[in-house]
Amino acid sequence: MADKKIAFVAAHHDEARQALRALAHQYGNTPPEEADIIVALGGDGFMLRTAHAHMGKRPIYGMNRGSVGFLMNAYNDKDLIERLEQAQDFRLHPLRMIAETADGERQEHLAINEVSLFRETGQTAHIRISIDGKQRLETLVCDGVLVCTPAGSTAYNTSAYGPILPLGSKVLGLTAISAYRPRRWRGAILPHKAKVVFECINTDKRPVRATADFTEVENVRRVTVKEDRTTGPVLLFDPEHNLEERILREQFQD
Repeated sequence: MADKKIAFVAAHHDEARQALRALAHQYGNTPPEEADIIVALGGDGFMLRTAHAHMGKRPIYGMNRGSVGFLMNAYNDKDLIERLEQAQDFRLHPLRMIAETADGERQEHLAINEVSLFRETGQTAHIRISIDGKQRLETLVCDGVLVCTPAGSTAYNTSAYGPILPLGSKVLGLTAISAYRPRRWRGAILPHKAKVVFECINTDKRPVRATADFTEVENVRRVTVKEDRTTGPVLLFDPEHNLEERILREQFQD
């Protein structure tokens, strides 16, 4: 690891920028496109953007200079080389969203955490849900609905009372956001190979937007979601704080 080139990247707030200056002074700083490994300084949102920017190109080791830092290791500017040598790697498989708009436009985006559909106005969304070509819900009347990966199950999915999914479980979470009808339906756990199709009903009156992590597509009429195992970021974690342990521990939090 001593001869590996490290790129330090940081969020724009002061705490992250100060950490970048300290680490770059101590270890040097290589441009990301020339580095062997990237060290991301910030919170989970910054890690998500870094993972998107370097999808599958080089491993990323995060250190928390944000708030929650679920995807980050603890910050310490000492013994970084040793920590990188001992770090455990984990490849995340993103979701591929294909969104078709009411105007006939087609967009594709990747999501590491989740693909979400939300109503755009005060009118509830009416969404038909099919799994692997079979209709499962004729009409979900809701504020929205999402599909999440195991790594993303502790993000917005938990706020919508969706299940926390262990890594390696080879499943996806399908979670309703404020479902009105069926009133008792809260979602489902799907095989990771499942192909999920959302059809938005009466989009003239009930417009819906789709979001793949932080990329939005407005006024969608049909959204297809499927796991993409051909790509994905590789994240590095300290052995005592690996991602599987974090997800397990999260299930026992208040």
